[in-house]
Parts: sequence; structure tokens; C-alpha cells
Amino acid sequence: MQIEVITAKFNKGSHGYWFSPNGFDVHKGDMVIVDTEKGRDLVKVTKDAQLIDNEQLPEPLKNIVKIATKEEVAQAEENYKRAEALLPEVKAIVAAEKLDMKVITVESNYNFSRLTINFTAENRVDFRDLVKKLAEKFKVRIELRQIGPRDTARLLGGYGPCGLPCCCSNGFGINDHISIKMAKNQGLSLNPNSINGVCGKMLCCLAYENQYYAEVLKVMPKLNSKVKTPDGEGKVVYNDLLKQTVSVRFENDDTSEIKDYPVDEVKQIAKQ
Repeated sequence: MQIEVITAKFNKGSHGYWFSPNGFDVHKGDMVIVDTEKGRDLVKVTKDAQLIDNEQLPEPLKNIVKIATKEEVAQAEENYKRAEALLPEVKAIVAAEKLDMKVITVESNYNFSRLTINFTAENRVDFRDLVKKLAEKFKVRIELRQIGPRDTARLLGGYGPCGLPCCCSNGFGINDHISIKMAKNQGLSLNPNSINGVCGKMLCCLAYENQYYAEVLKVMPKLNSKVKTPDGEGKVVYNDLLKQTVSVRFENDDTSEIKDYPVDEVKQIAKQ
């Protein structure tokens, strides 16, 4: 059975979520109000309606409640800024409670009925009294959410060593398993300064690009292996995975020469 869904993102969200159009004619770029487990909120449609198999749904589908008015969108933007401005005050309250936690951001839902406080901590924190004090202070529902280094970098933003905005800020890699093998596949130095991002964890782009490198490696000969080329037999000294070319060294008496070949012109010689 197939059902119709639209894809939408929450404010500062990096991932899209499915919602039922619920009879509304909405398109990419529209702002709509939806039901969530935590109440109603404002989201931006990022993909037009499509049909998916019911089995693909990770959880029961929530509905679009209405198309947001310009006034509701404008008020939501004001509420988001209002929540951000509370960061110093929230930090001061946490410091007064002497809790071993670092507040990263303060976020609001669209109508300012809920504040979400994102924080980091080395150990488990008992923040029950803190929640009560914050609720009394701001007269809204309080949600404290402990996040890791990757989410911290995503929320705060920044630039990677490539000079571009961090991948996690655009939703790439943050939920992927990233391993040393991915760096090896890409022929990168395993120095932490080379393969770690601003969050201190391995670069998200390693996962984003890994599929390409893993596939190309299947057809490339191994380094230092003997291969046959149009010019005879030689030894592989370098594989260019992006150009898919192989550098081969030929030894002739006292001379040595290196030539590059497309990978489909090189055949690895099986070991005897």
C-alpha cells in the first residue's frame, strides 16, 4: 500500500521528516503547521508530495494542520530570536545551580510555548530542579536535550578545513557511521589534524564521499603490485582515484620511468 507524503524541515533542522498533506495543496518552499509528538510546530516543505510504501514509515505519520499565514511565520521568526536572546540568562541560571553542563543554544517552537535547551556534559546531569526553575522563570514548557560534539557543531555552525560550511550544518554525514577505513579508502593522512573536523570528531564528508572511493578501489590495482600495460610490465606506484588513472614504474637497466594509464588499460598480474 502506498501513501502520499511531503517532506519538511523544522527551524534549524538538518533532516527532512515526512508528513501527510492531509488534503492540503502544498509545495516546496511553503510554510505549514504540523502535528508532532510535542505539540504543533512550524515547518518548511522541502519536497513536493510523493507516494511511498507504507512499510517505509519509521513511525505513525503526522498531519499538516494548516498552511501558515504570513503573520504566523513572522511571529515565529520573532519567537526564534527571542529564544536565542535568552542564552546568557539561561547560562547564568545553570551556573547558579552549579551544574556541570554547558548550554549551547536555546530554541523555541513557533508559538513560544516550549523552550528547548541544548547542552553538553561529560557525565549524566540531574537537572530536575533546573527544569522547574526555568519553567517558573519563563512560564513555558522546558525541554533539556543533551547533545554530542557533532550536533554542537551543527547548531553553532562553522567552516571545515576545506573552507566550506561544515557538512553537518547542511545535514550531511551527521547520522552516518564514520570510520578510519573511510580515510584509508581516500588515501588520506591518518593524522587527527587532517581527518578531524571542528567538532573534534572525524570529518562528516568522509562518509558522504566514501561510496565513490569504495567502488573505485574495487577496480584499481594494489600499490606495488605488478601489472601489464600497453607498454609492457611494470609496478604500480600511485592510484589517482578521482581521475581513475594508475601510475606505473618501468625499470630498464639503470633507468626508471613512470607513466600514467587509465585503469582499464592496466591489468594486475596474478601472483605465482
